[in-house]
Amino acid sequence: MNAIAKITTILQDQLAAEVVEIVDQTHKHAGHAGRREAPAGSGHYDAIVVSPQFANKTMMQQHRLVYAALSDLMQSEIHALSIKTYTPEQFQQLQAN
Repeated sequence: MNAIAKITTILQDQLAAEVVEIVDQTHKHAGHAGRREAPAGSGHYDAIVVSPQFANKTMMQQHRLVYAALSDLMQSEIHALSIKTYTPEQFQQLQAN
């Protein structure tokens, strides 16, 4: 299973995420300072995560939930992660606009 599939599965399982969109941005960071220290095979990813578990939580709390769910992969397959989190209602409004 590749990293995107692992990330998606974990977020769906642990956060009951209704939508998980992951984009691999690793190619944009080739030769990037600090990249040499990252574990081999780790990448840069953009993530959109929609979960009912984000309701009544601050953005920081939502992001902490995502990082906690992915903590094992953060040590191996994820070097950098840009996160956008939404409740299902927020995401539905965003899609309507």
